Amino acid sequence: MVAQKFTVDLDKPLVFQVGHLGERYQEWVHQPIVSKEGPRFFESDFWEFLTRTVWWAIPTIWLPVVCWFISVSWNIFCIDSFFHIETKSYWGNTIHYLLHGCHHKHPMDGLRLVFPPAAAAILCIPFWHLIKLLATPSTTPALFGGGLLGYVMYDVTHYYLHHGQPTNQVPKNLKKYHLNHHFRIQNKGFGITSAFWDRVFGTLPQTKAAEKAR
Repeated sequence: MVAQKFTVDLDKPLVFQVGHLGERYQEWVHQPIVSKEGPRFFESDFWEFLTRTVWWAIPTIWLPVVCWFISVSWNIFCIDSFFHIETKSYWGNTIHYLLHGCHHKHPMDGLRLVFPPAAAAILCIPFWHLIKLLATPSTTPALFGGGLLGYVMYDVTHYYLHHGQPTNQVPKNLKKYHLNHHFRIQNKGFGITSAFWDRVFGTLPQTKAAEKAR
């Protein structure tokens, strides 16, 4: 009987009123009220604030994410292409093998695929101080954390491309793209987790079909 008599007061917060409508809710909710500003949802200013979003907040939020992705993918591309320099000397060959050559010689070695945590912890120290030197005290932790998160995501993606069995087309294509770098054309395809920079710099390896056509 309460649901039959209850009337929603639009001048009061709505969220905890609508439940009282019972069966009449479906009829009520599908009767639009045209106004530029909707009613209040919550009595609390905090919860009310969380329900409202200006349109420009979305591109503002995603812009740093896009910049972060471009930065991480660029660093991966640069590092991998750098490790494809040709070495001839004893120490040059030794260092190259330890840092990158071992992965190309034994690409399916699962225990030497991701970067060792002990070495990563050591490299984090100069990385932290470099960011501290270039950034402000308030942004240094965010930039350091973003860089660290980007590398962790790269590392686990790299491992998956070698040992995972993707079923969706996007990861399948990414796995094929990266394994081409190992088993077909090792002087191209440096992006590993993204082919974006390979397209920009013309280092995207051709498919087998394209090679046959040539």
